[in-house]
Amino acid sequence: QVTLVESGGGLVQNGGSLTLSCVASGFRFDRSLMSWYRQAPGEEREFVAEITTGFNSARYSRFAEDRFTISRSNLKKTVYLQMNNLTPEDSAVYYCRAWAGGTYWGQGIQVTVSS
Repeated sequence: QVTLVESGGGLVQNGGSLTLSCVASGFRFDRSLMSWYRQAPGEEREFVAEITTGFNSARYSRFAEDRFTISRSNLKKTVYLQMNNLTPEDSAVYYCRAWAGGTYWGQGIQVTVSS
């Protein structure tokens, strides 16, 4: 059974930082493309960042590329999202996604940035 469990969200002030974690199980994590998405109220879910296997190449959305860093630990079966200089526009539910022969999603975790 594939499971993805996010943690590290919460309330942070404008300009602050948070690091999200997503612990995976039930599939070959080291062979899986891992991504972060987010969804704000009334908005569609949008891509944030992804990290490949092998060389751990990363790709970011335009709003994330200068402030967020995605990384992974295959030993810990965990993918991270370091978020800096957060603004209220970053407030959303953040989701971890795995591509492991199919697409799997975590339950999501709330990030709220106060102004």
